[in-house]
Amino acid sequence: MTDEKLAAQKAASDAKYIRMTTEPVEKLVAQLSVPTIISMLVTSFYNLADTFFVRQLESDSMIAAVGIVFPLMAIIQSFGFFCGHGSGNYISRAFGRRDYDDAEKMAATGFGYAVIFGLMICVFGTLFRSPLVTLLGAKTEAAASATADYMQWILFAAPFMTGAIVMNNQLRMQGNAFFAMLGLTSGSILNLVLDPIFIFKNSDALFGDAFTMPFGIGMGVGGAALATGISQTVSFVVLALGIHFSDNIKIHLKNFSFRPYYFRGIVQGGLPSLVRQGLASVATTTLNQAVGLYIASGETIDAVQAAMTGVSKLMNFASSALIGFGQGFQPVCGFNYGAKRYDRVRGAYYFCFKLSFCVLVVLSAAGIIFARPITAALAGSSDLAQSIAAFTLRAQLSIFPLMSWVTLSNMMLQNIGMTGRATLVAMTRQGLTFIPVVLLLPLITQSLGFGPVLGLELSQMIADAFAFAIALPIGLGVLGEMKRDMLTGKTLDNGEHIRGGN
Repeated sequence: MTDEKLAAQKAASDAKYIRMTTEPVEKLVAQLSVPTIISMLVTSFYNLADTFFVRQLESDSMIAAVGIVFPLMAIIQSFGFFCGHGSGNYISRAFGRRDYDDAEKMAATGFGYAVIFGLMICVFGTLFRSPLVTLLGAKTEAAASATADYMQWILFAAPFMTGAIVMNNQLRMQGNAFFAMLGLTSGSILNLVLDPIFIFKNSDALFGDAFTMPFGIGMGVGGAALATGISQTVSFVVLALGIHFSDNIKIHLKNFSFRPYYFRGIVQGGLPSLVRQGLASVATTTLNQAVGLYIASGETIDAVQAAMTGVSKLMNFASSALIGFGQGFQPVCGFNYGAKRYDRVRGAYYFCFKLSFCVLVVLSAAGIIFARPITAALAGSSDLAQSIAAFTLRAQLSIFPLMSWVTLSNMMLQNIGMTGRATLVAMTRQGLTFIPVVLLLPLITQSLGFGPVLGLELSQMIADAFAFAIALPIGLGVLGEMKRDMLTGKTLDNGEHIRGGN
C-alpha cells in the first residue's frame, strides 16, 4: 500500500474514531441499528420464507426436516460468529486504541479461520451424512429422507456461510452497517426468488389452489436448501465487494497468521458466540430427540417437530429486530470501551434496553392475540401441528420482552472482552436451562396427567425465565463496575492485558 493510501486510511480511521466517541450515543445507535435491523429482518424473513414455501408441499415431515437440519446450520453459524465476533470485537477495540496495523492482521486471520472451519464442516458432514441425519433427530423414514436432501446443499455452502458471517461482522464492528446490510439483503432477496422455482415444478398448485406455478425445477425440500446455498454464496461476494469499496480494514490473506496471539484474540471475543450457537444446535437436537423419546406415534412426532420448527422460525424472526438493534449498539460499545468512555457505554446500554423492552411488549401482545393465523402459515399442514404451534408461540411470547436484557447483556460483555461472564450468559438460555428443562418437564407434565406434549410446549418459556434470572445480576454488576470506575479512569478487569499485536 502506498504512503498516500496509508495516510488516507489513517485519516478515515481517525475521523471514525472521533465520530464514535463524541456524537450522542442515542444518535449513533439509531444510525447504526437501522441497517442492521433491516438486514436481520430480511435475513430472518427469508428463513421464514423457506418454511412457508415448504409448507405448501402439505407434508409435516418435510417441515420437520427444515427444523431437524437447523442444528447443523447453527453449528456452521457458530463458527462464523466465533471468528466474526472475535475478530470484529478485537478490531473495534483496536480502533479505539488507534492500532490500525494490528486490526488489519486480525481481519485476515478471522476470515481465514472461518473459511477453514467451513471447509472442515463441509467435508466431514458430507462423509458422515447418514449418521448425522439420525443424530440430529429424524425419527421417521419420511423425515429422514427429506432431511438428507435438505442437508447436502447446506453442507456445500458452509465455507461461504462462515466467510460471509465474518465479513458482515467486521463491517458492522467498524461502523459500516450499510455495506453489511447490502450483503445480507442481496442474498436474502435472491433466496425469496429462487425458493419457489427450485421447490416446485410446472403446474403445481399453491396457496389452496389460488396460484399455479408457470415453471419450476421441482426439487422439493432439497430445492429450498439449494436456494439458500446459492444465496449465501452471493452474499459472500457482495460482502467482499463491500469491504473492498468501504473505508473498512481490508482483508489481505498475506496478513493471515497462525500465531496463538491472534487466535486468543478470536477466542476472547468470539467464544460466547461459539458457545451460544453451539448450544442452540445441541438444544434443538435434544428437543428432536426428546420428541422421539416421549411420543410413540410417528404421525404425532412429525406434527410436533413441524410445529416446533414453525415456532422457532417465528421467534427467530421476532428476535432478529432485537439482535439488529443490539448490533447497532456493539460498535458504539466497542469504540468507547477501547477509549475508556464508560459513561457512554452505560448510556448506550440503557437506551437500547428501555426502547427494545417497550417495543417487544407491543409485538408480543400482537403475536399472542393472532397466534393461530400466524402459525397456520408455517407450522405444518395438520390440525395437530397448528394447535401445538399456536399454544407454544403464546407461551414463548409471554416472556419474550425479558430477552432484551439477556441479549444486550451478552453483547455488551462480549464486546468489552469479559469472556467468562459473556460465555456464562450465552450458555444460559440454550444450555444451562433449556436442555435440562426439555428433558425433565415432559416427565413432570406426564406424571401430572397433562401428557408430555405440554412439557415440550412450555420448555422454552421456562428456560427463558431462568436465563433472565441469571443474566440480570451479571449485567447489573458490570454496569455498576463501570459507574464506579468511570470517574477514576480505571480500566475494568476483563482479563484483556494485551495491547498490541507484535
